[in-house]
Amino acid sequence: MGGIVIVGAGQAGAALAEKLRGIGYEGEVTLIGAEPEPPYERPPLSKGYLLGEVDKERLYLRPLSVYDDKKITLRLGTKLTGIDPGAQTISCGGEIIEYDELALTMGSEPNTLPAKIGGNLAGVYTVRALACIDRIEPRFKAGARVLVVGGGYIGLEAAAVATKLKMNVTLVEMADRILGRVASEETANVVRDRHVSEGVDIREGVGLQTLTGDPHVEGVVLTDGTELDVDFVVVGTGIQPASKLAEAAGIRCDSGIVVDAFGRTSAPNVWAAGDCARFPYKGEMLRLESVQNAIDQAENVAINMMGANEPYQPYPWFWSDQYDLKLQIAGLNTGYDQVVVRQAAEGQSHWYFKEGEFIAVDAINAARDYMIGKRLLEMGKSVTAEMAVDPDADLKALLRG
Repeated sequence: MGGIVIVGAGQAGAALAEKLRGIGYEGEVTLIGAEPEPPYERPPLSKGYLLGEVDKERLYLRPLSVYDDKKITLRLGTKLTGIDPGAQTISCGGEIIEYDELALTMGSEPNTLPAKIGGNLAGVYTVRALACIDRIEPRFKAGARVLVVGGGYIGLEAAAVATKLKMNVTLVEMADRILGRVASEETANVVRDRHVSEGVDIREGVGLQTLTGDPHVEGVVLTDGTELDVDFVVVGTGIQPASKLAEAAGIRCDSGIVVDAFGRTSAPNVWAAGDCARFPYKGEMLRLESVQNAIDQAENVAINMMGANEPYQPYPWFWSDQYDLKLQIAGLNTGYDQVVVRQAAEGQSHWYFKEGEFIAVDAINAARDYMIGKRLLEMGKSVTAEMAVDPDADLKALLRG
């Protein structure tokens, strides 16, 4: 086959393939995906698609005809089983596929509950892929009792959808509070209060001890001894990079496939981008789990495959929709030592600082604050905590200064 082979037909893989064609690459481009569906958006899965507001076809990034028009060969329902960097081949089932350049955009895999505590019982679901949502959707009916395990964005979004459908929702978070890994206490407080006001039973500092039932889950026992009857369980305890096959092939991995600033792995002619890739960022190694990073990093790899030698410089941003709360995040709050709250007309924003330097903003129903904060970060400009907290301060003026 030869040419450029891309393994992982998600947002990153699709972006990489299209970018190659956009910059004039005329060789073979093959995009291989383990799922039977063409590349699709994942964020709406746990929101609009689960609610029945978004049809499956609207999730697709492009009509199938686009891939034909751009001469991108789609091989769907094809699972990678091995990589041989020395021979420049990959194995998909029993088939050996040759490549000139290989891009690994395999994304991530959801954490699951251990079988020894009942994680393999029927009625225990993750919400990572389209097929997962198709399996779980019939369970999302009014009056059903659901336990959500995990107080990160995935778990909270699933809880919000279940509540909208008038289900009885209990959410447990083993850490001291929800959003403990990704957001400040100020942001978590706003989100928690909204969920509680909608009737979600949030239990923080409490873990899952065991699931009961046979063969279908019927109940749970929590680490504080509480026993609950449930109809099903949603697991939202984070994800892991899909890097096992790369590691088995001798490609350097460390909490993801390690790449340099250009997207190259430790193996010749092998690149990586998206959720599965760990790259240098401000003197550290970082893995970003976001649509923005998947697209931007994949497009950067595409131009570097063609010899651009341009280092990847991400400007992280994220979002989460829960009820009528629109949470928009710009920057990374890692290592913050100060958070200030800025009131907006219909919401508020939380500005993060590290040793006096502005590093990130969480905007809750405050789109203007989000856009200003995002632009400041992209332009390499800062703002003082005093200005950020002052509702009369003209932050937009900083963009012109």
